[in-house]
Amino acid sequence: MTSPQLDFAGEYLQEALLTFKSMKKLADKTLVQLDDPHFYVALDPESNSLEILIKHMHGNMLSRWKDFLTTDGEKPTRNRDGEFEESHFTREQLMHLWEDGWTTLFATLQSLTPENLLQTIYIRGEAHTVMKAIQRQISHYGYHVGQMVFLGKHLKHETWQTLSIARGQSKPFNP
Repeated sequence: MTSPQLDFAGEYLQEALLTFKSMKKLADKTLVQLDDPHFYVALDPESNSLEILIKHMHGNMLSRWKDFLTTDGEKPTRNRDGEFEESHFTREQLMHLWEDGWTTLFATLQSLTPENLLQTIYIRGEAHTVMKAIQRQISHYGYHVGQMVFLGKHLKHETWQTLSIARGQSKPFNP
């Protein structure tokens, strides 16, 4: 790659890292507001509880990000179906899974170099550039973090502490 391409690739990796950190922060700010019983509530039989979402994201993160450049992103040891079964793990167990998944993701992402971005990796046997695989996970985790925030807001309703600018608190932008 030429120098401007390397600069772009390095900037992309930094932005991806910031995006993942922002997602985790939103979810963390949600989880801290909730009581232990909230982790097991699903709005209907087709919805996921926070427990399920945490287990699923953990399983996905370990599968996708461990040995990221050298093995398929769908590890044979992953039990994806089991991620969607109720386990009634304790809050402490769930938070351990949550942190373990993110630690794995951050360590791998921080180990990547601009030269890696166009390298080919595989997820479920399908070829992806490293950049495409990162984008795939940004989309996937953003989807689930949004579900977590929605569920947390629903469960806490009137005691919910907003994660952004509260309604009625926005001021017009005057440059």
